[in-house]
Amino acid sequence: MMLLTLDPDKPHTCGSPFFQAACAAAMDVEVEVYFASRAARLLVKGVADKIYPSDNTAKTVYGFMQDVAEHGARFFVCGGAVDGLGASIDDLVPECAGIAGVTAYIGRVMDDEWKSISY
Repeated sequence: MMLLTLDPDKPHTCGSPFFQAACAAAMDVEVEVYFASRAARLLVKGVADKIYPSDNTAKTVYGFMQDVAEHGARFFVCGGAVDGLGASIDDLVPECAGIAGVTAYIGRVMDDEWKSISY
């Protein structure tokens, strides 16, 4: 999954991708989630745990992200996006598996064994 248009300033955009990723991972699909642009802010500690994807405040966006990770999905962040945030890898949530840029994502898109969803 490529998360490009998700924006922590618009929390209602931050729910569906994680619901779908959790479902796929629970179905034993290998899931990689790539965070780019403003979506990368969701990986910064303290951001996603303060927003909710709907009026239901039972679980934060970070709580849904943790669900996805617990099902085995891996999160990657664009290095340029991290630099643009003035952050470092140490500023990111522990669920982030590391930095992987556009070439890693395009490699998956071009591989017939992988499917891609973009948000």
